[in-house]
Amino acid sequence: MNTDNNNLIKLGKAVINKEMVEIGRLVEEINQDFVKACHFMMNCAGRVVVIGMGKSGHIGGKIAATLASTGTPAFFVHPGEASHGDLGMITDKDVVIALSNSGETAEIVTIVPIITRLGVPLISMTGNPQSTLSKEASVNLHVGVEEEACPLGLAPTSSTTAALVMGDALAVAILEAKGFTENDFARSHPGGSLGKRLLLHVKDIMHTGELIPTVKKNALMKEALLEMSQKGLGMTAIIDDDFKLLGIFTDGDLRRALDQEIDCHSTIIEDVMKTQCLTARDDMLAAEALQIMEKKKINGLMVINKENTVVGAFNMHDLLRSGVL
Repeated sequence: MNTDNNNLIKLGKAVINKEMVEIGRLVEEINQDFVKACHFMMNCAGRVVVIGMGKSGHIGGKIAATLASTGTPAFFVHPGEASHGDLGMITDKDVVIALSNSGETAEIVTIVPIITRLGVPLISMTGNPQSTLSKEASVNLHVGVEEEACPLGLAPTSSTTAALVMGDALAVAILEAKGFTENDFARSHPGGSLGKRLLLHVKDIMHTGELIPTVKKNALMKEALLEMSQKGLGMTAIIDDDFKLLGIFTDGDLRRALDQEIDCHSTIIEDVMKTQCLTARDDMLAAEALQIMEKKKINGLMVINKENTVVGAFNMHDLLRSGVL
């Protein structure tokens, strides 16, 4: 066993270089067969069903997931299970993508006649254009490689990478052709950071009702501090009897007041509040509010409606908990 560090680095780089060469050859396979496969998938009235055995099955699962998340409904079916009932998941409105490097995988070849009888387009991704699967398919995408990255030439390495890259090429080409947007992507990824940045609004994260820190304009400064402490947002809104926003007082304002030796027991909050204050609307994207806060270097915002009535409040901690930050 050669565990020399330099040798390990050399071996790792060799694998990457070999796979890069094979991916480079794949560019020549983006041809009219690729175009035909794209049209089959774009015209699909059902789902794209991806099948594959072994390592090709793992790649097939990733391809199906990528398609589904980029606007092409898709799912993976194990070909072994397909022979025992799961073929019922495939309808005559679907398109099937079958992955097999040899093109002779028994579990796939066995179910090809059934897929053919359904009359659905069959897209094969193989390393052998003369194989059974390639010849039976409606269109074959050649993903063959000259050399696996495995020094034994046995473990699927370059071949699985080539199939994965071809799957990505299909997904992204269709995404662009269909005009799939960031908002579409966000709807497929509501739990992801991009989804939250594009879908989450201020109203989804703000504190409302009794959780909004507010005091009247004639309140003492110490009462405002107590309200800030109880509500824990580092600020309080100063409002009139109709809940209209008159001003704001923050932790930063408190520090400045203390520097000026202002007496919080006798000072009216109206005398120290800021009347020129940034606010947010509840229908504003949370990410947009975050940009305002980062630009102005502030930690919280009051939320008002069109009538200047305070309807909510939030701070950086709320953005952090929501996943926007």
